[in-house]
Amino acid sequence: MNTEIFVANRLLKSSSKKITKPILLIAIGGIALGICVMIVSVAIVTGFKSEITNKVVGFGAHIRITSFNNNNSYEEKPVSGNQKFIEELRTIPSIKSIQAYATKAGIIKTKDEIQGIILKGIDKNYDPDFFSDKLIAGALPDLNDTARSLDVLISNKTASLLKLKTGDAMVVYFIQQPTRVRKFKICGIYQTGLEEFDSRFAFCDLKNIVAVNDWKTDEVGGFEITLKNFDDLAMVNEQVYKKTGYEFNTQTIVEQYPQIFNWLALQDINVIIILFLMVLVSGINMISTLLIIILENNTLIAIMKTLGASNKSIRKIFLYLSAWIIGIGLLTGNVLGIGLCLFQKYFHFVKLPEESYYISYVPVQLSLPDVLLINLGTFIVCLLILIIPSYIISRMVIAKSLRFD
Repeated sequence: MNTEIFVANRLLKSSSKKITKPILLIAIGGIALGICVMIVSVAIVTGFKSEITNKVVGFGAHIRITSFNNNNSYEEKPVSGNQKFIEELRTIPSIKSIQAYATKAGIIKTKDEIQGIILKGIDKNYDPDFFSDKLIAGALPDLNDTARSLDVLISNKTASLLKLKTGDAMVVYFIQQPTRVRKFKICGIYQTGLEEFDSRFAFCDLKNIVAVNDWKTDEVGGFEITLKNFDDLAMVNEQVYKKTGYEFNTQTIVEQYPQIFNWLALQDINVIIILFLMVLVSGINMISTLLIIILENNTLIAIMKTLGASNKSIRKIFLYLSAWIIGIGLLTGNVLGIGLCLFQKYFHFVKLPEESYYISYVPVQLSLPDVLLINLGTFIVCLLILIIPSYIISRMVIAKSLRFD
């Protein structure tokens, strides 16, 4: 066994002085607390960004293809639904699904209330996964290629404002020349927590929007592309733009809702600050611990120097000792941090006001690479910080150290 490691191990196991044990416990506790805070912070921010991103994407997909002549309203210029590039896009491995859509602004009128709404027409290719677990009553619209469905999916906010429930009829007025009126049947009620979207959107059969707009049966408002991985967004958007041609425009979900994604990006700054502070506190904590351990073992240092041990060899002993202390702290912190994250993930014991945070509980998303980077970064930074104070060993005078004891 390496001599320095052997001596460091004996020092760790035989620490019986009244001061050393509490100092070791404080050092280990400080490292553990710092790692726990860092793991929980990164998991919460990652989970929060993932949940909000998934909700926004659920309403608008990752990439939207529309005519270049569209304005900023919810009235698209119709395009043919039989585009050659659709089949080409399906060959891109990162694309999960492609579906046609169209939107139309209208007014819901009941006996006592009126409410503005954006009806989004979808077809049978629409990915139902997002709304499947957001339903609080009823079912999703029943869509097929033949008959036009009058089912409509509305939000819980809209249902509460208009005092509607599943099975009720819903009359929608479309303000155009001439004014059009359509009567739908509420098949389901959803709730995502994104009030900005819940208060505006309802979902129905795409054929209803086509009929109201007097479009041809094969015309649509545009196409929406859902990806398998959000990280591929920029790369796939560039490929889609090249394949669709000059008469079409492509927009990513980030470009459609920049205010939301800019806000989410700001959360990374909070994590960086927390990580920096926790690593700094852990480093200072270990510096204090190392200095105390060195001063308490000054006699041992003097004896080892007398026996011919070099300053470099003695520094290694205390750096190995510090590494073991850091390692124990990291292990304890990981158990605590990962345990708290898993408990929150499965039991949601920490709640949030949904109207302020768009979600009813604190979301967490553990990532193995993130956990490994936190541990490795903390370990390396703490050891590097300890190299300078370890040089105090070379300045210790043997005679004074022996007389001090």
